[in-house]
Amino acid sequence: MMDQIYLDNNATTCPAPEVVAAMHEAAELLWANPSSIHRFGQAVRQRVELARASVARLIGAKPRELLFTSGGTESNNLALSGLSPDVLLVTTIEHVAVREPADAFEAAGGRLLRLAVGPNGLVDPAELELAVAKHRHDAGTVLVSIQWANNETGMIQPMARLAEVVARQRAAARADRQKVKIFLHTDATQAVGKLPVDIGTAGVDLLSASAHKFHGPKGVGMLWCRSGLRLNPIQRGGPQEWQRRGGTENTTAIIGAGVAADLAVTFLSCPQHIEELAALRNRFERGVVDAVTGALVHGIGTLRLWNTSNIAFCGLAAEAILLGLSERGLCASAGAACSSGSLDPSPVLLAMGVDEPMAHGSIRFSLSRGTTSAEIDGAIKCVPEVVSRLQRIMPMVG
Repeated sequence: MMDQIYLDNNATTCPAPEVVAAMHEAAELLWANPSSIHRFGQAVRQRVELARASVARLIGAKPRELLFTSGGTESNNLALSGLSPDVLLVTTIEHVAVREPADAFEAAGGRLLRLAVGPNGLVDPAELELAVAKHRHDAGTVLVSIQWANNETGMIQPMARLAEVVARQRAAARADRQKVKIFLHTDATQAVGKLPVDIGTAGVDLLSASAHKFHGPKGVGMLWCRSGLRLNPIQRGGPQEWQRRGGTENTTAIIGAGVAADLAVTFLSCPQHIEELAALRNRFERGVVDAVTGALVHGIGTLRLWNTSNIAFCGLAAEAILLGLSERGLCASAGAACSSGSLDPSPVLLAMGVDEPMAHGSIRFSLSRGTTSAEIDGAIKCVPEVVSRLQRIMPMVG
């Protein structure tokens, strides 16, 4: 098999060896039902709760506020529907796991507002304030959902400033003696494990995450809910997760998620390592842009995740580029992995004002904390060779 360069870590990361070992032990020795009252079951329950504490520590939360789900998609769905909002406000660059539930909410008769972003992919706090202020007068519950860090471009929203807007509108509603409830949810699937996340200072009410984005297993997600917030379950059938999410827990994956969270805490405690990885990303971008005429990095100059680079090769089709890269052993993607089968240009890039030919030829490269300098050297060599070959043999798109 050819040497592989994996730069698709926003789609999923390789489970850490420590995670695999813990899950192997759990599958072999800790297979009892954690809801059982016998000692075996309670031994498993103890490990589940230790994992919950580890994940809570990663985001600065109390363990009781955190519930486990099947992944980020379920967490987002539960957050958006569990509060039964009258008005739902989302941005135009959300992941499909928020976009589709929002569309379904609108189709069912709910009032959906789509908040535009600027060319930098960021929400304008003033625009958010106007939108919430306009609709809090005639609604019982307003829910705002804003992605913390974008999965395609890596752009990081100013969550603290946006949370201040929501808090200010809550205060204004109280001053006006309105009974409206205003909540802020963030899809932090790409942020947790890559950025320091502290819900104590973030000002959000709900936060979604997924273990496989930070070297944990697939099949386990998390939803943090602020203490005192009442959430209606969308999955019923048992008292698990304090009656907010019925069903026997995926204990093997949960235990793996706890180990992954501990490893992420250690990683985030070393800013120098993050700076070194960001430097690798920047070197990759410079190498490609210098070697490919017309190549453009989306969001350069804007605060982005240290691991994410979205590069446009105008006039080419992303699918052709990805196939060429794959033949050379380089893994990347065209936007979200959940949407990679689509031939349409990225809705995220279009929402940022990127024209269709450029959006059609945009490729997302995403590093992990294990990406090496040698892999970046290989990618700097591979990407221009593939793109140059396609520019010679393929008709331009657009």
